[in-house]
Amino acid sequence: MWFKDVVLESNSVTLSPLRTEHAEALVSAASDGNLWELWYTSIPNKESVGDYIRAALAEKEQGLALPFVVIDRASGKIIGSTRFCHADIGNQRVEIGYTWYSKSFQRSSINTECKLLLLSHAFETLDAIAVEFRTHWHNQASRNAIARLGAKQDGILRNHQKTPEGLYRDTVVFSIINLEWTAVKTSLQHRLARHSG
Repeated sequence: MWFKDVVLESNSVTLSPLRTEHAEALVSAASDGNLWELWYTSIPNKESVGDYIRAALAEKEQGLALPFVVIDRASGKIIGSTRFCHADIGNQRVEIGYTWYSKSFQRSSINTECKLLLLSHAFETLDAIAVEFRTHWHNQASRNAIARLGAKQDGILRNHQKTPEGLYRDTVVFSIINLEWTAVKTSLQHRLARHSG
């Protein structure tokens, strides 16, 4: 197994392994902004949170994913979720996805801190050669956030998936490769230092 349970921590945030008992706190976090109303992404609500967690833990059991809850260290509250997913162990590639945060924590340093923790773990502990990010073509905020991390756009998978509503999703694929990691890490650390300064 490539993934082992781990707690990752920075100044403001703790990433802790997702558990079944996090259901209520996740719904509460997603209620800040009614995030499940976004049509181009999949964020759990009261009805879907059980299936959301079961699916994440099933992929973890298969060694394909490592899901986390995002905890704000100041309040101790769960404010979102993120995970390593679609692991290709033979080729040492992994994706960071299923990322969302309560509306009041969006546009803060939280995303940068989370990504720095996850990317450091991927490149420095898992020895990944590439980390992917994928997002919906229409999710402009996510595309901009991924580009700001220093990821490069690989391409667009057209008609990549069919949504439960019968719509076709074009998926934009970005990646950071191991040779770029030192520069990306320096850039993220610099951004965080400026934010806290």
